[in-house]
Amino acid sequence: MAHRPYVAVIGPSDATSQETRDAEAIGRGLADGGAILVCGGLGGVMDAACHGASATAGTTVGLLPGTDRDSANEWVQIALPTGLGELRNGLVIRAADAVIAVGGAYGTLSEIALALRAGVPVIGLNTWEIEGIELVQSATEAVSRALQRAAGRGDS
Repeated sequence: MAHRPYVAVIGPSDATSQETRDAEAIGRGLADGGAILVCGGLGGVMDAACHGASATAGTTVGLLPGTDRDSANEWVQIALPTGLGELRNGLVIRAADAVIAVGGAYGTLSEIALALRAGVPVIGLNTWEIEGIELVQSATEAVSRALQRAAGRGDS
């Protein structure tokens, strides 16, 4: 069985309209590329990315901070309550072969740091400018780069 890439999409729950549009396009692109989308399962960037993936029959997984499966956004297909609060950010990262950061508040920054520390490639679209992040200019470029990086990790 071929390895399907797992790509985490991270970003603020209080997303701007541009971040929401970008995240939805990224979700759609990841689904079209055969990736499984992993996220924190709540609103903002997470909701938009899951919406985009679901619109093209993609698979979405939400690792939720609380214990209530029903807290997931409506586009999460597999809702996994962790009861870990923000500590679930580490699980989101460890589940991923690559990460796409869209925008970013402090929660996004923590996920970026965890990914870089774990050696998980981070692709950034209008996010924190930190050494180690591969910055891109569009949602299409973010998807392409993430799928390339995820495929490289799956080979090792």
